[in-house]
Formats: sequence, C-alpha cells, structure tokens
Amino acid sequence: MTMLIHTRGPFERAADSSGNQDVVAMDAAKANLATIKRFCMRALPFLIAAAALTGIIALKAAIYFWRFHY
Repeated sequence: MTMLIHTRGPFERAADSSGNQDVVAMDAAKANLATIKRFCMRALPFLIAAAALTGIIALKAAIYFWRFHY
C-alpha cells in the first residue's frame, strides 16, 4: 500500500528524472561493455585452439598430398 502513497513534495524531482537517467544509462553501458569484454576474453582461448587445430589439419593434409601424390 505504501507504493500508492505520494511521498514527494510539490517541488521535489522524481527519482527517475532525466538527469538521473543519464547516469543510469552510462552505468548500464559500462556494465554491458564489461560483459562483452569478459565474453571475448573467455572466447579467445577457444578461438586460438580452433585455429591451431585447423592449422595442424591443414599441415597434415599438405604433407599427405606432397608425399603421396608426386
């Protein structure tokens, strides 16, 4: 029931005024950037492992074709 009661005075600004929204939006943007950075840092080892595995397979295929097809 307390949520329905008007607790601000006539000249007080609301808690979600436009000035406060800029700060909240900036904090949210920083949080999103941190989440993206954390995801990329965790995905990097998998991408490196996949590139290494692809390189090994390509090297084996090159050696196979060089040795058995000339």
